[in-house]
Amino acid sequence: MTDCNHISLTFPRCKRRKVEATFSGGEVTSDGGSLLLRQMDHHLGLLRDVADCFDDVRRQASCSHDVESLIRQRVFALCLGYEDLNDHQELRNDPGIQTALGRDVPLASPSTLCRFENRSNRAVAWKIHEVLLNQFIASFDDPPAELILDFDATDDPVHGSQEGRFFHGYYDKYCFLPLYVFCGEQLLASYLRPSNIDGAKHAGALLRLLVLRLRAVWPDVRIIFRADSGFCRHKVLDWCDWKNVDYIIGLAKNKRVNALAEPFIEQAEVNYQTCHIKQRLFGEIEYGAKSWKKQRRVIVKAEHSSKGANPRYVVTNIPGDPQELYDHLYCQRGEMENRIKEQQLYLFADRTSCHNWWPNQFRLLLSSLGYVLMESIRRLALRDTELARACCHTIRLKLLKIGAIILRNTRRVRFLLSSSYPYQSLFRKVWQQLQFE
Repeated sequence: MTDCNHISLTFPRCKRRKVEATFSGGEVTSDGGSLLLRQMDHHLGLLRDVADCFDDVRRQASCSHDVESLIRQRVFALCLGYEDLNDHQELRNDPGIQTALGRDVPLASPSTLCRFENRSNRAVAWKIHEVLLNQFIASFDDPPAELILDFDATDDPVHGSQEGRFFHGYYDKYCFLPLYVFCGEQLLASYLRPSNIDGAKHAGALLRLLVLRLRAVWPDVRIIFRADSGFCRHKVLDWCDWKNVDYIIGLAKNKRVNALAEPFIEQAEVNYQTCHIKQRLFGEIEYGAKSWKKQRRVIVKAEHSSKGANPRYVVTNIPGDPQELYDHLYCQRGEMENRIKEQQLYLFADRTSCHNWWPNQFRLLLSSLGYVLMESIRRLALRDTELARACCHTIRLKLLKIGAIILRNTRRVRFLLSSSYPYQSLFRKVWQQLQFE
Protein backbone atom coordinates (compact mmCIF):
# COMPACT_ATOMS: atom_id res chain seq x y z
CA MET A 1 0.00 0.00 0.00
CA THR A 2 1.29 3.46 -0.84
CA ASP A 3 2.40 5.56 2.12
CA CYS A 4 0.41 8.76 1.64
CA ASN A 5 2.20 10.56 4.48
CA HIS A 6 4.95 11.70 2.12
CA ILE A 7 2.74 12.98 -0.69
CA SER A 8 3.40 16.68 -1.20
CA LEU A 9 0.57 19.09 -0.53
CA THR A 10 0.73 22.09 -2.86
CA PHE A 11 -0.20 25.63 -1.82
CA PRO A 12 -0.25 28.99 -3.65
CA ARG A 13 3.18 30.31 -4.60
CA CYS A 14 5.18 32.65 -2.43
CA LYS A 15 6.47 35.14 -4.99
CA ARG A 16 8.00 32.78 -7.58
CA ARG A 17 8.64 29.89 -5.26
CA LYS A 18 6.55 26.73 -5.04
CA VAL A 19 5.02 26.05 -1.64
CA GLU A 20 4.77 22.38 -0.68
CA ALA A 21 4.13 20.52 2.57
CA THR A 22 4.76 16.91 3.56
CA PHE A 23 4.30 15.00 6.81
CA SER A 24 7.94 13.98 6.96
CA GLY A 25 9.44 16.37 9.48
CA GLY A 26 10.15 13.72 12.09
CA GLU A 27 9.28 14.10 15.76
CA VAL A 28 7.92 17.60 16.23
CA THR A 29 6.06 19.09 19.21
CA SER A 30 4.20 22.33 19.76
CA ASP A 31 4.92 22.14 23.51
CA GLY A 32 8.65 22.66 23.70
CA GLY A 33 8.27 24.74 26.87
CA SER A 34 6.90 21.76 28.77
CA LEU A 35 10.47 21.23 30.01
CA LEU A 36 9.99 24.31 32.22
CA LEU A 37 7.04 22.61 33.91
CA ARG A 38 9.19 19.57 34.59
CA GLN A 39 11.95 21.73 36.05
CA MET A 40 9.50 23.62 38.29
CA ASP A 41 7.86 20.44 39.54
CA HIS A 42 11.25 18.86 40.15
CA HIS A 43 12.18 21.78 42.40
CA LEU A 44 8.88 21.87 44.30
CA GLY A 45 8.40 18.11 44.56
CA LEU A 46 4.71 18.96 44.24
CA LEU A 47 3.39 16.09 42.13
CA ARG A 48 5.67 13.57 43.82
CA ASP A 49 4.05 14.49 47.13
CA VAL A 50 0.58 14.25 45.57
CA ALA A 51 1.37 10.77 44.25
CA ASP A 52 2.12 9.70 47.83
CA CYS A 53 -1.50 10.54 48.71
CA PHE A 54 -2.68 7.45 46.82
CA ASP A 55 -2.60 3.85 47.98
CA ASP A 56 -1.83 2.07 44.73
CA VAL A 57 -3.66 -1.25 45.04
CA ARG A 58 -3.10 -2.26 41.43
CA ARG A 59 -1.13 -5.35 40.51
CA GLN A 60 2.18 -3.64 39.79
CA ALA A 61 3.47 -6.29 37.40
CA SER A 62 0.59 -5.46 35.07
CA CYS A 63 0.91 -1.66 35.28
CA SER A 64 2.71 0.36 32.63
CA HIS A 65 2.10 3.73 34.30
CA ASP A 66 2.81 4.58 37.92
CA VAL A 67 0.67 7.03 39.89
CA GLU A 68 3.17 9.88 39.67
CA SER A 69 3.31 9.61 35.86
CA LEU A 70 -0.50 9.63 35.63
CA ILE A 71 -0.75 12.75 37.79
CA ARG A 72 2.03 14.52 35.90
CA GLN A 73 0.41 13.66 32.58
CA ARG A 74 -2.92 15.19 33.61
CA VAL A 75 -1.50 18.29 35.33
CA PHE A 76 1.08 19.10 32.65
CA ALA A 77 -1.59 18.71 29.97
CA LEU A 78 -3.88 21.17 31.78
CA CYS A 79 -1.01 23.67 32.02
CA LEU A 80 -0.41 23.26 28.28
CA GLY A 81 -4.06 23.85 27.40
CA TYR A 82 -5.41 20.30 26.95
CA GLU A 83 -8.61 20.26 28.97
CA ASP A 84 -10.23 16.91 28.13
CA LEU A 85 -9.25 13.31 28.69
CA ASN A 86 -10.00 12.71 25.01
CA ASP A 87 -7.05 14.96 24.13
CA HIS A 88 -4.71 12.33 25.53
CA GLN A 89 -5.51 9.88 22.74
CA GLU A 90 -3.12 11.86 20.53
CA LEU A 91 -1.18 13.63 23.26
CA ARG A 92 0.14 10.34 24.67
CA ASN A 93 2.34 10.03 21.58
CA ASP A 94 3.75 13.57 21.72
CA PRO A 95 7.53 13.26 22.18
CA GLY A 96 7.73 16.59 24.00
CA ILE A 97 5.19 15.62 26.67
CA GLN A 98 6.80 12.18 26.99
CA THR A 99 10.18 13.77 27.66
CA ALA A 100 8.71 16.22 30.17
CA LEU A 101 7.37 13.20 32.06
CA GLY A 102 10.73 11.43 31.88
CA ARG A 103 9.47 8.74 29.51
CA ASP A 104 10.15 7.66 25.92
CA VAL A 105 7.15 5.38 25.35
CA PRO A 106 3.45 6.19 24.81
CA LEU A 107 1.77 7.68 27.84
CA ALA A 108 -1.47 6.58 29.48
CA SER A 109 -4.61 6.38 27.36
CA PRO A 110 -7.82 8.32 28.17
CA SER A 111 -9.43 5.17 29.55
CA THR A 112 -6.50 4.55 31.91
CA LEU A 113 -6.65 8.14 33.13
CA CYS A 114 -10.42 7.90 33.58
CA ARG A 115 -10.09 4.78 35.74
CA PHE A 116 -7.40 6.53 37.76
CA GLU A 117 -9.58 9.60 38.41
CA ASN A 118 -12.45 7.41 39.56
CA ARG A 119 -10.24 5.85 42.27
CA SER A 120 -10.09 9.14 44.18
CA ASN A 121 -11.99 9.54 47.45
CA ARG A 122 -12.36 11.77 50.50
CA ALA A 123 -9.03 10.69 52.01
CA VAL A 124 -7.15 11.56 48.79
CA ALA A 125 -8.78 15.00 48.64
CA TRP A 126 -7.83 15.68 52.27
CA LYS A 127 -4.20 14.63 51.71
CA ILE A 128 -3.84 16.72 48.54
CA HIS A 129 -5.05 19.77 50.45
CA GLU A 130 -2.36 19.05 53.03
CA VAL A 131 0.19 19.04 50.21
CA LEU A 132 -1.08 22.41 48.96
CA LEU A 133 -0.77 23.90 52.44
CA ASN A 134 2.68 22.43 52.97
CA GLN A 135 3.79 23.89 49.62
CA PHE A 136 2.52 27.30 50.72
CA ILE A 137 4.41 27.08 54.02
CA ALA A 138 7.60 25.96 52.26
CA SER A 139 7.45 28.97 49.93
CA PHE A 140 8.56 31.27 52.78
CA ASP A 141 12.23 31.50 53.71
CA ASP A 142 11.42 33.58 56.78
CA PRO A 143 8.28 33.64 58.96
CA PRO A 144 5.77 36.14 57.51
CA ALA A 145 4.55 38.96 59.73
CA GLU A 146 1.04 38.93 58.23
CA LEU A 147 -1.14 36.63 56.13
CA ILE A 148 -4.44 37.64 54.51
CA LEU A 149 -6.70 34.66 53.80
CA ASP A 150 -9.23 35.40 51.05
CA PHE A 151 -12.37 33.25 50.91
CA ASP A 152 -14.75 33.20 47.97
CA ALA A 153 -17.16 30.89 46.17
CA THR A 154 -17.96 30.64 42.48
CA ASP A 155 -20.29 28.74 40.20
CA ASP A 156 -19.15 25.62 38.38
CA PRO A 157 -21.82 24.85 35.75
CA VAL A 158 -22.76 21.21 35.13
CA HIS A 159 -24.47 19.88 32.04
CA GLY A 160 -25.39 16.33 32.97
CA SER A 161 -26.75 14.28 35.85
CA GLN A 162 -23.68 14.50 38.07
CA GLU A 163 -23.92 13.50 41.71
CA GLY A 164 -24.56 16.60 43.83
CA ARG A 165 -26.10 18.55 40.95
CA PHE A 166 -28.59 21.23 42.02
CA PHE A 167 -30.14 24.35 40.55
CA HIS A 168 -28.87 27.65 41.97
CA GLY A 169 -31.30 30.55 41.77
CA TYR A 170 -28.69 33.34 41.85
CA TYR A 171 -26.62 31.88 39.01
CA ASP A 172 -29.79 30.63 37.25
CA LYS A 173 -28.22 27.30 36.30
CA TYR A 174 -27.38 23.81 37.54
CA CYS A 175 -23.98 24.01 39.10
CA PHE A 176 -21.58 23.16 41.89
CA LEU A 177 -20.44 25.87 44.33
CA PRO A 178 -16.70 25.37 45.01
CA LEU A 179 -15.04 27.29 47.84
CA TYR A 180 -11.58 28.77 47.20
CA VAL A 181 -9.02 30.10 49.66
CA PHE A 182 -6.07 32.20 48.47
CA CYS A 183 -3.31 34.04 50.26
CA GLY A 184 -2.14 36.66 47.81
CA GLU A 185 -1.76 34.74 44.55
CA GLN A 186 -1.06 31.40 46.24
CA LEU A 187 -3.81 28.80 46.44
CA LEU A 188 -4.49 27.11 49.77
CA ALA A 189 -7.77 25.26 49.15
CA SER A 190 -10.27 24.42 46.41
CA TYR A 191 -13.18 22.62 47.98
CA LEU A 192 -16.03 21.34 45.81
CA ARG A 193 -19.53 21.75 47.25
CA PRO A 194 -23.08 21.24 46.00
CA SER A 195 -24.99 24.44 45.24
CA ASN A 196 -28.04 23.81 47.46
CA ILE A 197 -26.24 25.16 50.53
CA ASP A 198 -25.44 28.43 52.26
CA GLY A 199 -22.53 29.99 50.39
CA ALA A 200 -20.57 30.22 53.67
CA LYS A 201 -21.07 26.57 54.64
CA HIS A 202 -17.85 24.96 55.90
CA ALA A 203 -15.95 28.26 55.57
CA GLY A 204 -15.64 28.55 59.35
CA ALA A 205 -14.32 25.00 59.71
CA LEU A 206 -11.83 25.56 56.88
CA LEU A 207 -10.66 28.84 58.41
CA ARG A 208 -10.13 27.11 61.75
CA LEU A 209 -8.03 24.34 60.20
CA LEU A 210 -5.89 26.81 58.26
CA VAL A 211 -5.30 29.09 61.25
CA LEU A 212 -4.34 26.20 63.53
CA ARG A 213 -1.89 24.80 60.97
CA LEU A 214 -0.32 28.16 60.12
CA ARG A 215 0.09 29.18 63.74
CA ALA A 216 1.62 25.82 64.57
CA VAL A 217 4.43 26.82 62.18
CA TRP A 218 4.44 30.58 62.80
CA PRO A 219 3.01 31.27 66.30
CA ASP A 220 3.37 35.06 66.01
CA VAL A 221 1.90 35.54 62.53
CA ARG A 222 -0.98 37.99 62.18
CA ILE A 223 -3.85 36.42 60.24
CA ILE A 224 -6.60 38.45 58.54
CA PHE A 225 -9.79 36.79 57.30
CA ARG A 226 -11.16 38.68 54.27
CA ALA A 227 -14.37 37.93 52.38
CA ASP A 228 -17.54 39.45 50.95
CA SER A 229 -20.90 39.69 52.71
CA GLY A 230 -21.78 36.10 51.83
CA PHE A 231 -19.35 34.97 54.55
CA CYS A 232 -20.51 37.29 57.33
CA ARG A 233 -21.74 34.73 59.88
CA HIS A 234 -21.87 35.35 63.64
CA LYS A 235 -20.17 32.06 64.56
CA VAL A 236 -17.19 32.90 62.35
CA LEU A 237 -16.93 36.42 63.80
CA ASP A 238 -17.14 35.10 67.37
CA TRP A 239 -14.44 32.52 66.69
CA CYS A 240 -12.16 35.16 65.12
CA ASP A 241 -12.56 37.40 68.18
CA TRP A 242 -11.83 34.45 70.46
CA LYS A 243 -8.72 33.29 68.57
CA ASN A 244 -7.30 36.76 67.89
CA VAL A 245 -7.87 36.56 64.15
CA ASP A 246 -8.47 39.89 62.43
CA TYR A 247 -11.29 40.12 59.91
CA ILE A 248 -12.65 42.52 57.33
CA ILE A 249 -15.87 41.21 55.80
CA GLY A 250 -18.64 42.74 53.73
CA LEU A 251 -21.97 43.32 55.47
CA ALA A 252 -25.24 43.08 53.56
CA LYS A 253 -27.57 46.08 53.54
CA ASN A 254 -30.65 46.07 55.78
CA LYS A 255 -33.05 48.65 57.18
CA ARG A 256 -31.36 48.92 60.55
CA VAL A 257 -27.81 49.43 59.28
CA ASN A 258 -29.12 51.86 56.65
CA ALA A 259 -30.77 53.88 59.40
CA LEU A 260 -27.56 54.04 61.44
CA ALA A 261 -25.62 55.17 58.38
CA GLU A 262 -28.26 57.72 57.32
CA PRO A 263 -26.19 60.83 58.26
CA PHE A 264 -23.36 59.76 55.92
CA ILE A 265 -25.78 58.80 53.14
CA GLU A 266 -27.61 62.13 53.36
CA GLN A 267 -24.38 64.12 53.40
CA ALA A 268 -23.16 62.34 50.27
CA GLU A 269 -26.44 63.21 48.54
CA VAL A 270 -26.20 66.87 49.55
CA ASN A 271 -22.63 67.06 48.26
CA TYR A 272 -23.65 65.50 44.96
CA GLN A 273 -26.58 67.88 44.48
CA THR A 274 -24.16 70.78 45.01
CA CYS A 275 -21.58 69.86 42.35
CA HIS A 276 -23.10 66.91 40.41
CA ILE A 277 -19.87 64.94 40.78
CA LYS A 278 -19.85 61.42 42.16
CA GLN A 279 -19.36 61.53 45.94
CA ARG A 280 -17.74 59.00 48.27
CA LEU A 281 -17.84 59.59 52.03
CA PHE A 282 -16.47 57.26 54.68
CA GLY A 283 -17.44 56.86 58.29
CA GLU A 284 -18.09 54.20 60.88
CA ILE A 285 -20.94 53.04 63.10
CA GLU A 286 -21.47 50.51 65.87
CA TYR A 287 -23.86 47.78 64.77
CA GLY A 288 -25.00 44.51 66.28
CA ALA A 289 -27.29 42.05 64.52
CA LYS A 290 -29.72 40.02 66.60
CA SER A 291 -27.54 36.93 66.28
CA TRP A 292 -24.36 38.73 67.36
CA LYS A 293 -23.15 38.60 70.95
CA LYS A 294 -21.96 42.19 70.84
CA GLN A 295 -21.86 45.28 68.69
CA ARG A 296 -19.08 45.54 66.16
CA ARG A 297 -17.39 48.28 64.18
CA VAL A 298 -18.86 48.76 60.71
CA ILE A 299 -17.19 50.91 58.06
CA VAL A 300 -19.64 52.92 55.95
CA LYS A 301 -18.92 53.92 52.37
CA ALA A 302 -21.66 56.39 51.41
CA GLU A 303 -21.60 56.78 47.65
CA HIS A 304 -23.95 58.95 45.59
CA SER A 305 -23.93 59.47 41.81
CA SER A 306 -26.34 60.13 38.97
CA LYS A 307 -27.75 56.66 39.62
CA GLY A 308 -28.59 57.52 43.23
CA ALA A 309 -27.32 56.29 46.57
CA ASN A 310 -25.12 53.20 46.69
CA PRO A 311 -23.94 52.60 50.28
CA ARG A 312 -21.59 49.76 51.20
CA TYR A 313 -20.78 48.30 54.61
CA VAL A 314 -17.82 46.35 55.96
CA VAL A 315 -17.57 44.83 59.45
CA THR A 316 -14.07 44.67 60.92
CA ASN A 317 -12.12 44.43 64.16
CA ILE A 318 -9.05 46.11 62.63
CA PRO A 319 -8.24 49.64 63.85
CA GLY A 320 -7.46 52.38 61.36
CA ASP A 321 -8.87 55.01 59.06
CA PRO A 322 -12.15 53.81 57.46
CA GLN A 323 -11.27 54.89 53.92
CA GLU A 324 -7.78 53.43 54.18
CA LEU A 325 -9.16 50.09 55.36
CA TYR A 326 -11.86 50.02 52.69
CA ASP A 327 -9.80 51.13 49.69
CA HIS A 328 -6.47 49.51 50.46
CA LEU A 329 -7.44 46.39 52.39
CA TYR A 330 -11.00 45.30 51.72
CA CYS A 331 -11.15 46.19 48.01
CA GLN A 332 -7.95 44.24 47.35
CA ARG A 333 -9.96 41.04 47.73
CA GLY A 334 -11.08 41.65 44.15
CA GLU A 335 -7.68 40.37 43.04
CA MET A 336 -8.69 36.93 44.31
CA GLU A 337 -11.51 36.89 41.78
CA ASN A 338 -8.90 37.20 39.02
CA ARG A 339 -7.09 34.17 40.41
CA ILE A 340 -10.33 32.17 40.40
CA LYS A 341 -10.93 33.21 36.79
CA GLU A 342 -7.44 32.02 35.89
CA GLN A 343 -8.19 28.60 37.28
CA GLN A 344 -11.71 28.38 35.86
CA LEU A 345 -10.97 29.72 32.36
CA TYR A 346 -7.36 28.80 31.67
CA LEU A 347 -6.77 25.69 33.79
CA PHE A 348 -10.23 24.20 33.23
CA ALA A 349 -11.38 23.86 36.83
CA ASP A 350 -14.94 23.66 35.54
CA ARG A 351 -14.41 20.35 33.71
CA THR A 352 -16.25 18.50 36.47
CA SER A 353 -18.16 16.18 34.14
CA CYS A 354 -17.69 12.87 35.98
CA HIS A 355 -20.85 11.24 37.27
CA ASN A 356 -19.55 10.58 40.80
CA TRP A 357 -18.67 13.26 43.33
CA TRP A 358 -15.10 12.51 44.36
CA PRO A 359 -13.66 12.22 40.85
CA ASN A 360 -15.02 15.74 40.24
CA GLN A 361 -13.35 16.98 43.42
CA PHE A 362 -10.14 15.35 42.18
CA ARG A 363 -10.45 17.12 38.82
CA LEU A 364 -10.82 20.43 40.63
CA LEU A 365 -7.65 19.61 42.57
CA LEU A 366 -5.78 18.65 39.38
CA SER A 367 -6.58 22.09 38.04
CA SER A 368 -5.42 23.56 41.36
CA LEU A 369 -2.11 21.72 41.08
CA GLY A 370 -1.68 23.11 37.58
CA TYR A 371 -2.31 26.59 38.94
CA VAL A 372 0.29 26.08 41.67
CA LEU A 373 2.89 25.12 39.05
CA MET A 374 2.07 28.10 36.83
CA GLU A 375 1.95 30.51 39.77
CA SER A 376 5.30 29.21 41.01
CA ILE A 377 6.87 29.89 37.61
CA ARG A 378 5.41 33.41 37.70
CA ARG A 379 6.53 34.06 41.28
CA LEU A 380 9.98 32.47 41.18
CA ALA A 381 11.14 32.69 37.57
CA LEU A 382 9.29 35.65 36.07
CA ARG A 383 9.77 38.29 38.73
CA ASP A 384 11.22 41.53 37.33
CA THR A 385 10.31 40.48 33.78
CA GLU A 386 7.61 41.59 31.35
CA LEU A 387 5.50 38.60 32.46
CA ALA A 388 5.78 39.23 36.19
CA ARG A 389 2.03 39.98 36.34
CA ALA A 390 0.93 37.85 33.40
CA CYS A 391 -2.01 35.47 33.69
CA CYS A 392 -1.59 31.73 33.20
CA HIS A 393 -2.90 31.89 29.64
CA THR A 394 -0.24 34.44 28.62
CA ILE A 395 2.51 32.42 30.29
CA ARG A 396 1.32 29.34 28.41
CA LEU A 397 1.30 31.08 25.02
CA LYS A 398 4.66 32.82 25.42
CA LEU A 399 6.71 30.25 27.34
CA LEU A 400 5.21 26.79 26.88
CA LYS A 401 3.71 26.64 23.39
CA ILE A 402 6.96 26.55 21.44
CA GLY A 403 7.50 24.56 18.27
CA ALA A 404 10.44 22.16 18.51
CA ILE A 405 12.00 19.29 16.57
CA ILE A 406 13.01 16.47 18.90
CA LEU A 407 15.98 14.22 18.21
CA ARG A 408 16.33 11.14 20.41
CA ASN A 409 19.05 8.54 20.55
CA THR A 410 20.46 6.26 23.22
CA ARG A 411 22.56 9.05 24.76
CA ARG A 412 20.61 12.27 24.42
CA VAL A 413 17.28 13.97 23.83
CA ARG A 414 17.64 17.28 21.96
CA PHE A 415 14.89 19.89 21.65
CA LEU A 416 15.58 22.07 18.62
CA LEU A 417 13.38 25.03 19.49
CA SER A 418 12.11 27.31 16.76
CA SER A 419 14.77 29.77 15.58
CA SER A 420 12.09 32.41 15.05
CA TYR A 421 10.70 32.08 18.60
CA PRO A 422 10.34 35.75 19.66
CA TYR A 423 10.92 35.30 23.41
CA GLN A 424 14.27 33.54 23.38
CA SER A 425 15.94 35.89 25.87
CA LEU A 426 12.99 35.56 28.28
CA PHE A 427 13.04 31.78 27.97
CA ARG A 428 16.76 31.72 28.75
CA LYS A 429 16.19 33.92 31.79
CA VAL A 430 13.42 31.65 33.08
CA TRP A 431 15.60 28.60 32.52
CA GLN A 432 18.40 30.29 34.46
CA GLN A 433 16.06 31.14 37.35
CA LEU A 434 14.91 27.52 37.54
CA GLN A 435 18.43 26.17 38.06
CA PHE A 436 17.88 25.67 41.78
CA GLU A 437 20.41 22.89 42.23
